[in-house]
Amino acid sequence: MRTQDFRDIQYSTAAILADGTAAFLGFIFATWIRFESNWFHVPLGTPTQLYAMYANGAVVVTLITLAIYGYLGLFARPQLGAFSDKIPRLVRATGWSILLSTTLAFAVKNVFPFSSGVILISFFTIAALVLLERSLLFRIEIALARQSRSGKKVLILGTGHTAAQLMRAIVSEPRLRSSVAGFLRTSASEPTDQGIPADMIKGEADDLVAVVNEKRDIDQIILTDPRLDHDRVVNVMFFCERNLIAFKLVPDIFRLLTGNVEIEVIDDIPILGLGRWPLDFVLNRAAKRAEDIVGALVGLALTWPAIFISAILIRRESPGAVFYKQERCGKNGRLFTLLKLRTMRENAEEETGPVWTSENDPRRTRLGARLRRHNLDELPQLWNVLRGDMSLVGPRPERPHFVEQFKEDVNSYMSRHVSKPGMTGWAQVNGLRGNTSVTERVKHDLYYLENWSLAFDFKILMRTLFAKQNAY
Repeated sequence: MRTQDFRDIQYSTAAILADGTAAFLGFIFATWIRFESNWFHVPLGTPTQLYAMYANGAVVVTLITLAIYGYLGLFARPQLGAFSDKIPRLVRATGWSILLSTTLAFAVKNVFPFSSGVILISFFTIAALVLLERSLLFRIEIALARQSRSGKKVLILGTGHTAAQLMRAIVSEPRLRSSVAGFLRTSASEPTDQGIPADMIKGEADDLVAVVNEKRDIDQIILTDPRLDHDRVVNVMFFCERNLIAFKLVPDIFRLLTGNVEIEVIDDIPILGLGRWPLDFVLNRAAKRAEDIVGALVGLALTWPAIFISAILIRRESPGAVFYKQERCGKNGRLFTLLKLRTMRENAEEETGPVWTSENDPRRTRLGARLRRHNLDELPQLWNVLRGDMSLVGPRPERPHFVEQFKEDVNSYMSRHVSKPGMTGWAQVNGLRGNTSVTERVKHDLYYLENWSLAFDFKILMRTLFAKQNAY
């Protein structure tokens, strides 16, 4: 067994033990809250041998919780990504566990008369303790991974933007315990991303056999260029199979979009077409609108002091309006007026016309630069969300001038307008804002629209709190 596999087993075992302990203590804590905290009225009095009785229930809830967590893959290692990404799945899994426990409690109520109130309270206590111990485990695993040696050598086929992005991801993620052994061009004409060092390029795809034989320690080959023809991909796969090398590829996101296929039969003739977006369904749109209304109201209630103080400081620093109004394209291309706190001098585009903000943009005020860095200039858009012009999460709205330009130059650009634009989005939390690749933004926006869920929205909102890359 490889060292990496053994460590992953250790980490999974630690997660099982920690989650089981958190579930058991969470149920016991819920028992104390229900009967002995004096927070709730106990009409029938506190049962005798309270904790001895409810310890049995705690064991059952713990076993159900561990089973659900295991079924949803929450013990799999290595766990990659930010901890905030894990929160929605952990909360959802805990909810399913408590739902099943509640159903079981009602089924055996005549035999084991457990309080349904304890079970319901335990959702909050178990979720809180699980998140607490998972956060601690997350930090411990990262710390241990950084101290360990990189075990897996990865050879990347491709030298484009995706290959460079993959290299940065491997380098920055210690839990992969991997390192990049080099790159191979898929063709002589393939462009090389500036982020790839010249000495890391070992040749072209035709040199694959020689490079592998020379290094003799390649564990994995990843293809990042989807333009490589079918026969050559098959040859690489067979070569990897013969040499016990793992083979993976990075799919083209636009080709993936055609994976959502619907089949319609008309008079025995099958007709293929793209499937509907998740937000095409009425119930999903209603759930997202409810999320937006609640989120906007809570957001305005919490942030109005920050908006008020920022408005005063903007007024004192430079002449002009406090709020900046700009026409943007919304759902189905409909125009609406977007609100922001003004972060630039008045009439900043009078000489240049519509242009994107760049790093160290001289048009920004001193306060404006700080507001942008912490995304505070976007807070008035909560009013746009409440009005229904925008959503909390979605593709960022663009100005009509740029929409007219991009819809001709960028494939599938207009598909991002099938839903309401968002205050934040999947592209933005991945650093794709400001003067960055429009093509990459569209890929991320379409991925979001194809995979939308309330949990995905929550994940993006959590990551937005810490997303500062390219915030200028």
